[in-house]
Formats: sequence, C-alpha cells, structure tokens
Amino acid sequence: MAVSHHAHHQTQHSEHDKHAGHSVAMFKDKFWLSLLLTIPVVVYSQMIQHWFNFTPPNFTGSEYIPFVFSTGIFLYGGLVFIKGAWGELKAKLPGMMTLISLAIITAYVYSVATQFFIDGEGFFWELATLVTIMLLGHWLEMASVAKAESALDAISKLLPDKAEKLVNGKPKQAMVSELKIGDLVLIRPGSSIPVDGVVVDGSSSVDEAAITGESKPVSKTIDGEVIAGTGNQDGSLTVKVTKLGQDTALAGIMRLVGEAQSSKSNAQVLADKAAFYLTIIAIATSIATFVFWLIAKDASFALERSVTVLIIACPHALGLAIPLVVSISTALSAKNGLLVRKRIALEAARKLDWVLFDKTGTLTKGEHGVTDVWAAKGYSEKEILHLAGSLEQNSEHIVGKGILKKAEEQNVRLDKLSHFKALPGLGVRGTLRNNQVYIAASYRYIEENKLIVPSEIAKLVKQAAKEGKTEVYIISSKQVIGALGLADIVREQSRQTIKTLKEMGIKTAMITGDSDEVAAYVSKQLGLDLYFAQVRPEDKAAKVKELQKNKQKVAMVGDGINDAPALTQADIGIAIGAGTDVAIKSADIILVKSNPQDVIKIIKLSKATYSKMQQNIVWAAGYNVFAIPLAAGALYGFGIVLAPAFGAVLMSVSTVVVAVNAQLLRRVTLDTDGA
Repeated sequence: MAVSHHAHHQTQHSEHDKHAGHSVAMFKDKFWLSLLLTIPVVVYSQMIQHWFNFTPPNFTGSEYIPFVFSTGIFLYGGLVFIKGAWGELKAKLPGMMTLISLAIITAYVYSVATQFFIDGEGFFWELATLVTIMLLGHWLEMASVAKAESALDAISKLLPDKAEKLVNGKPKQAMVSELKIGDLVLIRPGSSIPVDGVVVDGSSSVDEAAITGESKPVSKTIDGEVIAGTGNQDGSLTVKVTKLGQDTALAGIMRLVGEAQSSKSNAQVLADKAAFYLTIIAIATSIATFVFWLIAKDASFALERSVTVLIIACPHALGLAIPLVVSISTALSAKNGLLVRKRIALEAARKLDWVLFDKTGTLTKGEHGVTDVWAAKGYSEKEILHLAGSLEQNSEHIVGKGILKKAEEQNVRLDKLSHFKALPGLGVRGTLRNNQVYIAASYRYIEENKLIVPSEIAKLVKQAAKEGKTEVYIISSKQVIGALGLADIVREQSRQTIKTLKEMGIKTAMITGDSDEVAAYVSKQLGLDLYFAQVRPEDKAAKVKELQKNKQKVAMVGDGINDAPALTQADIGIAIGAGTDVAIKSADIILVKSNPQDVIKIIKLSKATYSKMQQNIVWAAGYNVFAIPLAAGALYGFGIVLAPAFGAVLMSVSTVVVAVNAQLLRRVTLDTDGA
C-alpha cells in the first residue's frame, strides 16, 4: 500500500527525482568523504598558498596531490551528477544535472591538461570544492523533500500489519494481509484498528482524529462502523471485517494524497519551463563567455569564466521552488482534514468570487431538531417537552429522534410508557403517568379528527410552517395542549463561515430543493447574498453556470451524492465527506470533518501556498539574473571576479533559502475563529 516515494514524480524534470534510487544517506556520505578529500587539494593548490602566504611540506610527487585527490572526488562524488545528466539528455530535457556535469567535466579535463600537457593554471581546488558543495546542496534538498513527503508515510504508519483473528472464539495472531472479509478480529484497548469493519460485540470509544479530524473520541457499540487506522481506547471490540487493503478508507485517502502530490500544478509547469530555458540560456551564455574571453584575454581565464557561468546558472533552486511547497502544502492540508485531489483547485481557491453551498447536510446538519415548544393555557413548555419525549422514547423516526434529543439536552426525566401504538403516517399514542392517554401527531391528525388548535398556538404555528418547520401536536382527551416546531438545524459553524467569507469579500449563495419559504428563512438566518430554492438535482449544475457568467469563479460545496454534476461544473468542487466515502470522484477537495468552516481553511492555504511559490520563483530566477553576468565577468573591469567555488556556494545558498522558505509554510495556521 505504501506509495514509492519517487513513483509520482517521474515526469517532472529539474526536480529531485533525478536522485531516484539515491538516498539522503548516500548524499550525506558522499559529502563528508568528498570534504575530507578536498582538504589536501586545497592545501596543495598554488593559488590558495599564494593567497594565504604559506607553504605546505614538499616531498617527491607532492605537486600531484591536487590531481590525485581531485580525480578521486571527481569519480566518487561527481559521477552521481554525470549519471543524472545522461538521464536528462536521454529524456531530451537538459536541466540542472546537465549544467553541473558540463561544469565539472570541463573543469576536470582542463585541469588535467594544464597538469600534463599545456601551460596554465588548473583549477583542481575549485573542482573539488564545487563537487563537495553540490553534494551538500543535494543532501540538504533531499532531506527537506523527504520530510515533506512523509505525509504519505505518516498515513501508512497508522495501519498495524498484524491483527488478532478469532478462530473458534480464540484470538490468534494473523497478518492483516491474510485476513478475509467476514473474519472476526479482536481489538484490545489501546491498540490500532487494522481493518474497516462493523462491531459485533463489545463497546468502546475510538479516536478517529487521524481520519476524520474529529477531536472527540467516538463511542462504538454493536453495529457501529470502525475505520482502519483509528485508535481503540478503553474497551475491547470484536469487529467483523467489511473492507480490506486497497478498499479501506485509509487506502482511499493515501491514493488521494498521492494523486494530489503528483497532479501537476500551474506553478510547477511554470517553474519547469523556467528551469528548461535557464539551462539553454546558461549553455549559450557559457559558450559566448568562453569565446569572448578567449579573444579578449586567454584560454585559461576564458575557461574559468565559462565554467563559473555553468555552475552559477544551475536552476537548482528553481527545480526545488515548487515541488517543496507542493508537498508541504499537501501534508498541511491532510493534517487539517482537507483532502486535495487536484492541485490546480487549491491554487485557484485564492481567487474565488462565489461560494455556493448545498443546504441539507452542508449548511444544516441534515437532522431534525426542536426549535420551538408552544404550550396551551394551563401547561408549561417543559411539560409539553416532557410528554412529547416520553411518547417518542422508542421512536426510530427522524422527528421522534429530534424530540428525544431536545428532551435529553434539557435533562427532562421521561415517564414510563405503556399501551404504545404507532399511528402510521400520523404519529404515536401511549399511556403515561396518571394512566392518561396522550397522542403526539401531525396536523393531518388534527384535520382528520376535526380538533381545534388553541388560538395562542395556532398563530405561532402558522409562522413556523412558513419557515418550513415540521409541527407536532400533543393531544390529551381530544384537546390540543401544546405543540413543537422542528427544523433541519443550521450548523453552528455555518454562521461563522458565512461571516468570515463576507469579511474576505467573497459572496455566498445557497442551493436547495426545499421550498422558497424554507430557503428564505435559512438564508436570512445566515445572511447569504443569494439563494436558489426548489432546484431539482439535475438543475444544480445549470445554477452554477449562472453564477459563473462574467468570468466569476465559483466554488460549490455539497455532499457529493446528488451534487456530483454541480461539483464538476464549479471551478472548485468541494465535497463534505462525512464518514469514509473518500472516493467522491467529482470533488476536487474533500472536507473530511464535514465542517463548512474548512472552506475558509482552503482559501487561507491557497493564498499562503501561492505566495510561497511566488517568493520562491522570484528568488530562484532573480538570483540567476543577477549572478550569471557576474560569473561571465561583466564586472572584470572593476576588478570583481567570481571564483567557480564561490559560485557554487552562492548556488547552494540560493537552494537552501528556497528550501527553508518552503518549510516556513508549515507555520501557517489555518485555524478559523470559533472552530
């Protein structure tokens, strides 16, 4: 299930996949050994002796020390780059490796020639320091890339590889890979859940934060569903396996994170182009520099300048500028419960004009809750809630459940219920305290039995009905003694989300199949700019199109079931992915926590990621614009010359700056107020 680290980068040139098969440790080892070998080269090079005015001990053959040690460094440290260059040229995409190789081969060949065949000053010490510094740059770069890519590793570590399978009721150690669907697995307190399944015995609370982002442990009893990769807490559970391996929610999440990391972003395309052109410019400038100084000065100086141009122009920092930011922002989004399937969607989020929300299940909880309790004269609201709750205590119906929940919240003690009878399509009847028969029923029951609703209730109910609320009447011996109003509850986070979006200058709209009154009521409660009511699922996409005219950028937030066409039509499709159906194929971004407030996190992350990418591209490209002329000897007349090794230092510094700047993205906080 683990995704091989470089599998999803093979197509991107000028990027760290040039080290495919090379490990961070290998670059580290090569760097330290090359550094050791560099010391004698530097000590025995005439220029350094001349600069620092010292003479090392001379012995027979000591003049060959720079040559011998540099050859070692060239073969041991330099071959990595030459192999990389060969790969680039085979792919017809000359890039960073090609430049480094050109520089070190030219430097080596020229220095060997000056040692044995021609007059002139070789630059073995520059070659040695150059290779060493390049190795350092690559080691640091790969270390930061590896750190950023650990998002996938972190996810795969959530899965244990062994499980306790129940064989004839006794637990036996088994590999998770050998389990089959329908097997029973024992999950002890404190252990990690290895499969997706259903609890058949036991009860416990499970920490699902890693998957759903829900911070509170979720209690699980018989028939509760558990997700692979979550942590069991205080009780033992027996779980029947329903999904394995590639089908588990976790594998789905890993696929998405992998897809996101490999899906090209616009900025990456830009950086790749820039790196490619920079390579071409560098080679052309290098040749022109050589020709110019060959005529104006001498071969040795000409070669030194052209090699320095090749070194300095390595679009190293550019190759790293975007991939690093991308992998860090992918890891950051996964940590914040945002699953980004398409990078381009995340980039576009910073330019949104509209956010269109589906109502049921997105802005609202998709469950009925009591909003009003009305009592007739002589009764209190608490009594009405008490009677309603007592009647509905065994209810499986959405309205009954809503009433029970309210009774629980208000700590209402329920009466013993006897002679219970369901009145299909109308309500329920039962005997409560003082052996009295009570009925909880809909308005249809009132009509059919020609009952009279007291005027003080009737007026309030009428208003509630306009707002799309469901009413339930409480009846005792043919008298209506009270009523309750229930509505699909607006999520607390919805208000905050709309408010924040408004502050960001983004317009908000809602789309629903509900009646105009209901839509108007919810829209007013939340302060939306616009709503579309009575929209059939198949017409949702058309409404998105309507908002998109005049090049307006629209994000659609829905639950992905009947919103698929609209999610696809929107510039950014955001699915509220409660539960584990991670494969909501039509969405670009999935909000694992089902919290509409996470839409703001997307916009914040988008802005932060984009500005980091821009900073990195400007730094990486701007540095070259400044350094190439300097390397070519543009300021030679003023006595300013850039030594090749100093060029390599500058180049590595620019890479490290870009890497560090990308890491700063980790410090961005996406938390929204009141979340």
